[in-house]
Amino acid sequence: MRERIFTFNTTHHALWAEDIAGVRAIPAEVIPAPAESKAKCSLALRTFQDRFADLEQALEEEGVAFAVYPPGSG
Repeated sequence: MRERIFTFNTTHHALWAEDIAGVRAIPAEVIPAPAESKAKCSLALRTFQDRFADLEQALEEEGVAFAVYPPGSG
């Protein structure tokens, strides 16, 4: 399975996403955003593949703007 990560336009959103993951007990780690992602923020968030959908849903529910890299269903 290809790795997919969350990228953000601001550091605030990246750190907010990390906090949400912690509150919801979704393992996640802040990593450097891949240059190829063209994210405006240099931080990204990675989680286990089997928790990816959980974190995606949590971020949407909380209103955190994000993109997924690489795009697609993986």
